[in-house]
Amino acid sequence: MKQNRIFLTLTFIIVCGWLFSQTNPAPGNSTATGNKRWVLVVHGGAGGPVKGTMKPDIEKQYTDSLTRALKIGSVILTSGGSSLDAVEAVIRFMEDCPLFNAGRGAVLTRDGRAELDASIMDGKTGKAGAVACVTTIKNPITAAREVMEKTPHVLFIGQGADDFAKDAGLQIVDPSYFITPERLEAWKTAKKKTQPGPTAPSSADTNKKGTVGCVALDLYGNLAAGTSTGGMMMKPGGRVGDSPKYVV
Repeated sequence: MKQNRIFLTLTFIIVCGWLFSQTNPAPGNSTATGNKRWVLVVHGGAGGPVKGTMKPDIEKQYTDSLTRALKIGSVILTSGGSSLDAVEAVIRFMEDCPLFNAGRGAVLTRDGRAELDASIMDGKTGKAGAVACVTTIKNPITAAREVMEKTPHVLFIGQGADDFAKDAGLQIVDPSYFITPERLEAWKTAKKKTQPGPTAPSSADTNKKGTVGCVALDLYGNLAAGTSTGGMMMKPGGRVGDSPKYVV
């Protein structure tokens, strides 16, 4: 899983670097009319079943959902929308889709709760925002954007982040909203394998499906990126994952 995360992080860095190079041409080659093209990169999470072991119908559900995510972002970008809007919309869709480990359908902590992390970054302003260990915010990526745009801070965590989102008028749900039957069953199975004491999650756990994310370049040459995750199955309560830490 660690190798998958490192690869995923490096992939994001490479993609962002390439996009940045495309939007910063050599002197004398720039135009005042914008980039005239857009780019959208979406991923549904590191880890999970080994390729070829997933049932074809389940794999199709994932690929169809990722295609929908791409279409959502594409509509925004082709119509002249901002890269930030595209990133937020794409990740909101994946947070709402129970297939992914973000938002509804996130993996559960040792105590059987969903604790969610998310972050968003704006290349135009250089600003970033994040939330971590939230339990009632329906779309953590929107809360992360609210932190970035409406406060002088970068990261809100736990109850403070939940309260911030509620005060900001974002959609708040009961913590049970995030728990799907599939994740609950996986949690029960994982719990049986867990030894007493503060041990790390089993390396054999197939539910280590991590961070979803999106990188977008809009027609005006502005780059944005975002991530959202439920972290690791059977993680201790209060564990902050990679998503928000990358922006701090």
